[in-house]
Amino acid sequence: MKLVIQGKNIEITDAIREYVHQKIEKAVNHFQALTTEVDVHLSVARNPRINPKQTAEVTIYTNGSVVRAEESSENLYASIDLVANKISRQLRKYKEKRQNKLQSTVKTAEVLDEAPIASDLTNGRTPELPPEVVRTKYFAMPPMSIQEALEQLELVDHDFYMFCNVETGEINVIYERNHGGYGVIQPRNANGNANSKNGTVHATTADRLSPSKA
Repeated sequence: MKLVIQGKNIEITDAIREYVHQKIEKAVNHFQALTTEVDVHLSVARNPRINPKQTAEVTIYTNGSVVRAEESSENLYASIDLVANKISRQLRKYKEKRQNKLQSTVKTAEVLDEAPIASDLTNGRTPELPPEVVRTKYFAMPPMSIQEALEQLELVDHDFYMFCNVETGEINVIYERNHGGYGVIQPRNANGNANSKNGTVHATTADRLSPSKA
């Protein structure tokens, strides 16, 4: 298993490196057959207004999926302990879902009727890019269904997940809605219609796709 440790605003000392190896390797020990690479990113916020300031982020690359966890606290070692426990739970969840898929046929996700698309998504505001790109990430994007994308969203510990829709071949984004449930952002073509095989857009909700997250 390949384990990579990186730091931002912090020196990765031998003591820190040894502690990370000890905690993270223990956390993924029972899942090494699924794991190809483990990336650990440690950072300390320089801005005194940011609290907690010390963050540990772990990204695990498995066979075709990514499992991620992040924790912050006032102490770096405490953050490493927290993220090790969290990534272990995430891996266990991933393994259970993987086994369930092998044991049963994947059910087709239910969809709702076509939902109206707002004509002005920016509310009159001019879109602006951030002054600089803080961090760039590259990752494989195998085609998947909306149900599979929802499962990935639960594993990466983010509010959204970008994926290639297996039905349309288009790039979609599934995200957690502020008032509960999930939404799917799909592109429109030059005629203003949603891009899909039959020209319709489908909206998904948490209670249909994942009752436990509703």
